Amino acid sequence: MDLQLKDKTALVTGASRGIGLAVVERLVEEGVRVVAAARTSTPALTETGAFVVPVDLTDPDGPERLVAAAVRELGELDLLVNNVGGGDGEATAGFLGVDDETWQQTFGVNFFATVKATRAALPSLLRQRGAIVNVSSNGARIPSSGPVAYTTAKAALTALGKALAEEFGPQGVRVNTVSPGPVRTALWEHPEAYGGQLARKLGVPQEQLLAALPGQVGMLTGRLIEAGEVADLIVQLCSPRAGSIMGADYLIDGGILKSA
Repeated sequence: MDLQLKDKTALVTGASRGIGLAVVERLVEEGVRVVAAARTSTPALTETGAFVVPVDLTDPDGPERLVAAAVRELGELDLLVNNVGGGDGEATAGFLGVDDETWQQTFGVNFFATVKATRAALPSLLRQRGAIVNVSSNGARIPSSGPVAYTTAKAALTALGKALAEEFGPQGVRVNTVSPGPVRTALWEHPEAYGGQLARKLGVPQEQLLAALPGQVGMLTGRLIEAGEVADLIVQLCSPRAGSIMGADYLIDGGILKSA
């Protein structure tokens, strides 16, 4: 199916690996001109052919500098995918183990980076009647399922998507959210990231933790989600063929969330 994205322009944040990299790859395959933002580029990202902007979106002026660079490169923006995020800072700490600095860092990368990038990109997106997709987490609906600051920040991000859709939908900008469950990325697979730290806390090998995780959290698929599966959903929501999808929050969690 032609997604009608050829020659569109897109800005993707958090693009060096995982979901962000997969989104860049899919958009390029569809003929989209892409600016990819990452703190540090990777060979895989360079190979996509996207224009890479190295930037730390937690810097006070990072999002504004990024959008300015993207507009210089692309002319105007049709699509914005706010994928940047992370929750390693608090790892397995409970509420009393999370200090003010960690709360600020976690909200900085998972919420305020998207607020600032979206604010900077909206003038161009409004001119183009474009689309925004924010990448949240199923933890926004199940706050106890992950680190408290991370899931709280993602809940704020999900609420932001609803508010933006309500305000800017009538002006032609579609805003939607995608909320993945456990995805096979470095967050779970790297020994120093959340998955590795959780395995050490539980006293089990990380491989054993990952093998058991889908069953323990109720994933009906029996496996972790692949980054490409999430990217496929994001790119579909970017398409004009999804023109009546507005203010939605799409779960892609293998069936973890059981409520209607």
